[in-house]
Amino acid sequence: MPTTPTTARPSGTAPSGRAGPGASVTPDGLLAPDDRPSPDDRLAPDDLLARHRAVAPAWQRLLYAEPLELVSGSGNRVTDSRGRTYLDFFGGILTNMVGYDLPAVREAVERQLARGVVHTSTLYLQRAQVELAEKIARLSQIPDAKVFFTTSGTEANEAALLLATAHRRSNQVLALRGSYHGRSFATVGVTGNRSWSSSSLSPLQTTYLQGGYRFRSSFRHLDDDAYVDACVADLRELLDVATAGDVACLIAEPVQGVGGFAVPPPRLLAAYAEELAGTGTLVISDEVQTGWGRTGETFFGVEASGVVPDMITFAKGLAGGHAIGGVVARGDVMDGLAGRGISTFGGGPLAAVAANAVLDHVLDQDLQGNARRLGAVLHDGLHRAAERLPVLGEVRGKGLMVGLELVGADGYAPDPDAAAAVLEATRERGLLVGGGGLHGNVVRVAPPLTLTAAEADEGLALLVDALEEVDAARR
Repeated sequence: MPTTPTTARPSGTAPSGRAGPGASVTPDGLLAPDDRPSPDDRLAPDDLLARHRAVAPAWQRLLYAEPLELVSGSGNRVTDSRGRTYLDFFGGILTNMVGYDLPAVREAVERQLARGVVHTSTLYLQRAQVELAEKIARLSQIPDAKVFFTTSGTEANEAALLLATAHRRSNQVLALRGSYHGRSFATVGVTGNRSWSSSSLSPLQTTYLQGGYRFRSSFRHLDDDAYVDACVADLRELLDVATAGDVACLIAEPVQGVGGFAVPPPRLLAAYAEELAGTGTLVISDEVQTGWGRTGETFFGVEASGVVPDMITFAKGLAGGHAIGGVVARGDVMDGLAGRGISTFGGGPLAAVAANAVLDHVLDQDLQGNARRLGAVLHDGLHRAAERLPVLGEVRGKGLMVGLELVGADGYAPDPDAAAAVLEATRERGLLVGGGGLHGNVVRVAPPLTLTAAEADEGLALLVDALEEVDAARR
């Protein structure tokens, strides 16, 4: 849609609906109708960006030199406010897991809306919430599992940390280098990625272990078995010198998401869990990005290591874009809090019916198998591209999680400018991807699980073309 010029406004009001000194305000604190943004204003991308910058925090990042406003979607494609359509290979940071406007999800939400109950809170019985919890408890393989719903992955990890520290009567936590677990006070305190650690203050004492990001690890020269042995030896030393004993938990992502889809050797998490087994330390698997079959290999990422954790946290794709998160944990751990607790919005009626529809669709349509098959197409094609494109230092990930490490001419130095250029080049070609990594030099590719074979081929071709352009421009 073309940009519509902003119309003149009465004296005393600010442009684009922001209240000026003389703007009239209704009793509920809203701008009076004449002072609110018009529909044309809301759809004017340039004006919207200025308004965003005026009211949003500076640290709230937007992608692209000219940020997008996405206004509609269907299948695995989205359309922006200028009418341009894109194949979406990032899915709202892995959240639109079954694409856009899936009939089963839309119809479930519409039925709930027609009943008139949009919200009740966890103070009331909710049939859809109980049904969803039963499914998740069963799929988790955690014995005697119980589920607590939240509204996001950050809140889910916050709840898991509360459960673990209360159960163990300790605020000591083990986390992995390169990890990301959320933006709240406690979860920032266990995030091993300084790009996302906005405060050094924390209610927790965190010790960081070697993780899955081997490209720049001090142990990168080791093969899988030697790497795991070195990591476990390092864990033993850290337990002796950096903790006071009685560690509450280890929290780990089976595949590090914001860290750039870094994948540990298959045995690493199992080796850590085995080493900690005799200490009583709980194991939390952060499945906010790896859950629901996205890795293709297993339904929850941690299953690939053979570990049954004490807790799994989840969020993002479960409700197909509706806000939901949660923790599934051993019953004794979940029941261990001394104080009362509720969730005002967690697992609410709309999110719960949407999540049930999404989960049923994922299982009925074998979307885990789809992630495995089409993920192989993307990985194979990008590995072939890496053989001839020096800018592409490493291709990694699992299933429909693909990380592309972009490097300088020496084949090692991080090149965040190249990653930014790839994001712009893919957008120009009609493809949306994401970024990540400690140094901002990783391109993340994570299409919806409903990706088709034709879309996989199309997206791969566009992505490789963009990489070729960026690589050629550097020579």
